[in-house]
Amino acid sequence: MDAFFASAEQLTRPTLRGRPVMVGGLGGRGVVAGCSYEARAFGARSAMPMHQARRLVGGGGVVLPPRMSLYSVLSKQAFDALRLRMPVLEQLSVDEAFGEPTELAGAGADEVRAFCEDIRALVLAETGLVASIGAGAGKQVAKIASGLAKPNGVAVVPPGQQRDLLDPLPVRKLWGIGPVAEEKLKRLGIVTIGGFVRTPPAEVASILGTTVGPGLHRLAQGIDDRPVAERAESKQISAESTYATDIVTLAQLRAAVENSGGSAYSRLEKDGRAARTVVLKLRKSDMSVLTRSVTLPYATLDRAILIATAQKQVIDPLELGPIRLVGVGFAGLSTVRQGSLFPELDQDVPGYLVETVSDEPDAPVPARVPERYWHPGLDVSHPEFGHGWVQGAGHGVVTVRFETRSTGTGIAKTFPDDDAYLQVADALGSLL
Repeated sequence: MDAFFASAEQLTRPTLRGRPVMVGGLGGRGVVAGCSYEARAFGARSAMPMHQARRLVGGGGVVLPPRMSLYSVLSKQAFDALRLRMPVLEQLSVDEAFGEPTELAGAGADEVRAFCEDIRALVLAETGLVASIGAGAGKQVAKIASGLAKPNGVAVVPPGQQRDLLDPLPVRKLWGIGPVAEEKLKRLGIVTIGGFVRTPPAEVASILGTTVGPGLHRLAQGIDDRPVAERAESKQISAESTYATDIVTLAQLRAAVENSGGSAYSRLEKDGRAARTVVLKLRKSDMSVLTRSVTLPYATLDRAILIATAQKQVIDPLELGPIRLVGVGFAGLSTVRQGSLFPELDQDVPGYLVETVSDEPDAPVPARVPERYWHPGLDVSHPEFGHGWVQGAGHGVVTVRFETRSTGTGIAKTFPDDDAYLQVADALGSLL
């Protein structure tokens, strides 16, 4: 899928079409998760610090937080459509997959290209989004070809043309060569895939290791017989957040664990399996990482127990030092779940309260209700104007652009930030 996150934003928020859009963290330590081709023209790219991307793009750039629920739905629509033509897909991520249609075994380039154009049209019809497709005699060539096909294209590499395609490309284009391996090879004068192929296998093994090196050397030669197969279920489900300001108090850390734990639990709930092991990850301001885990005597899908287990592993920042990233993960996933005999003990964490809601007349009312926080990119709804998204907020007002996928460019309205009719909405409402 081409510029998937940014394209999904432009699809559901028509005002953004044709504009440089960057999706990612909004804080000082945020990074770019994805950006539109209009933003890439300025030099912005994925994994770049957001502050750097903003400087490159300038004042015309639009920065939005990710809406993973929206991307997940569009991803499912795309891959469900692809499975109509290719029953077995090996999905690499939310926007990328391998397919191996049996009908194309031994087919010529023209037949393969026609097939690819058909399924590109199918994805566009189902999702409104553009995909690029690469085809070759193995996964490595197909993946490289898909990159060359972008944006909005098809690249077919017949077996007889593999060497002509691969040899002049930078060695980093090989799937499996990262920045560390690239630097090792570069120091030895190996900068292209062709140069890598011409390097003796024994030397490759000494540079990259006897396990990884020979395999990459074969892939560089176009020798790739790895089958396309559905990927195994995730072994761990997690969520983490990097904070613009270091966490320095226990209260701040507990709130951060609650936030990451809640996000991870939402993913676990969608997965449908229960978890037995709870992992807490803390990255300190000096970039060192502390990971702790607790394994329960049973697998559970009880939110309060799982998050309380994460909270039990917390170390006071006064003792540990300032913290910049907090993550919570659930492992030991199982379709078999069991309730705790003593849930009130599992949830008991000193200094940490799990609030419950009761409909009994004498039940205590929470002392503090969090105020609504309007931020750019937030989905909202209004009984008169319908679904929209926050374009800006501050100084007691919030400006909303009311539009969805089907409306075309919508109207903008400004409201007092305490307007009772303006409500936070589900991101999926923007697909209507």
